[in-house]
Amino acid sequence: MKIPSNRYLLSLHPIKTNLKLYDDPLDRSMQQNAVGYFSITLFYFTIKSNKNIEKHPLPPGPKPWPIVGCLPTMLRNKSVPRWIHNLMKEMNTEIACIRLGNVHVIPVTCPDIACEFLKAKDDIFASRPNIMSAKIVSRDYLTTVLTPIGDQWTKMKKVLMTQVLSSAGHHWLYRKRVEEADHLVHYVYNQCKKVVDQEGIINLRMATQHYCANLVRKMMFNVRFLGEGMEDGGPGFEEERHVEAIFTILNHLFSFCVSDFLPSLVGFDLDGHERVMKESHGIINKYHDPIIDQRVQQWKDGTKKDVEDLLDVLITLKDDNGNPLLSKDEIKAQTTACAREAFRLHPISPFNVPHVSVVDTTVANYFIPKGSYVLLSRQGLGSNPKIWDEPLKFKPERHLSGTNNVVLTENNLRFISFSTGKRGCKGVTLGTSMTIMLFARLLQGFTWSLPPDQSCIDLTIAEDSMALAKPLLALAKPRLPPHLYPGC
Repeated sequence: MKIPSNRYLLSLHPIKTNLKLYDDPLDRSMQQNAVGYFSITLFYFTIKSNKNIEKHPLPPGPKPWPIVGCLPTMLRNKSVPRWIHNLMKEMNTEIACIRLGNVHVIPVTCPDIACEFLKAKDDIFASRPNIMSAKIVSRDYLTTVLTPIGDQWTKMKKVLMTQVLSSAGHHWLYRKRVEEADHLVHYVYNQCKKVVDQEGIINLRMATQHYCANLVRKMMFNVRFLGEGMEDGGPGFEEERHVEAIFTILNHLFSFCVSDFLPSLVGFDLDGHERVMKESHGIINKYHDPIIDQRVQQWKDGTKKDVEDLLDVLITLKDDNGNPLLSKDEIKAQTTACAREAFRLHPISPFNVPHVSVVDTTVANYFIPKGSYVLLSRQGLGSNPKIWDEPLKFKPERHLSGTNNVVLTENNLRFISFSTGKRGCKGVTLGTSMTIMLFARLLQGFTWSLPPDQSCIDLTIAEDSMALAKPLLALAKPRLPPHLYPGC
């Protein structure tokens, strides 16, 4: 094997040293020989290390075609996540490797292996893929959640942690969270009053989605509705369109688009994903951008001086020189990201956001090539029979373990709520508060039962997502004195 010159090796491995450079030719020659020997040794062990990594096999998976990999098989399956889970079940494996185009996709259903990816080797798997849907939603990677590792991610993560999701900010926004919880109870109570026996059929999917949307808008823009809303407290046309656009984006984000794995096809939109993403993102921008543009101008003109919501916080942030820290586009990208993160609490996605390996490595004695997409399966982890006794039964007591301190986080990745590591959800406190308040207020204020024409709840899952195929309808009956309900 031909060894590169010392000068080339030194350019690859710049090393700070306290060695004195001598003018004497003999001393200089000895020093050059020493550095050359060290460089050759380093080069040898680097090659040896890489060969040791490559000795490990890839995780089990179907044999790929040249160039396209397993894309033809993927396209024949209407639900790609179900195809992946069925494939893993047939192979009896908790980690697999499915090559799509030139990308190795690594799905995982074992908590121990998941922890090795996101805890033991967190630094290696802390990046994100560069794909069409993420680029559109993040306005060319200006936000945090979808942005590959780098300076922009570091900058926006700091803003998120110190300003948007800080402990002080969480307490500051408490009153807004209570207002929206009161509004939700008021809406359900109004549905009950519409009928003689005071029992109203509630579309819980619609009610909970719009509770989250109303709360995000109140925290970000200090408004509940984008339009007029309905007299009974329900969403109007603008709010329904806004929420529909958000969930459309969530359904198409990292949804195994062909161009994600064959980048040369970006722009041809073979599966229609690009058009859907741009249209839905355009709807969100239609409602968000005018509010942001007007507010930026108000602060610039001096007509606004009080910080009342998170948008004001983002606009008034300054860098070390006293200039605005965030551009208008960064602010717009961050407001969309906050909405996404709130709705992420609804597990409509079978996998978490992909983690991308930045170097070749090994996990669970398998070779994981650089650039692989690691997908942790929400379904596989949460229903793994090796971890959970009777995994398909609803047993809340399994989480108690002799303590009343039950939290929604799961650092051992036995299921995925907020994930963990550098890319774990930073909105743990906010997400927990929203979820607990939602359940607590609905259970405190109403007695719930099946509608008269139903004998059981249909838990059939939709073919294109993890949501129920049909919205969950339930009969609500007030259980408190009327004067305890907001607005009465």
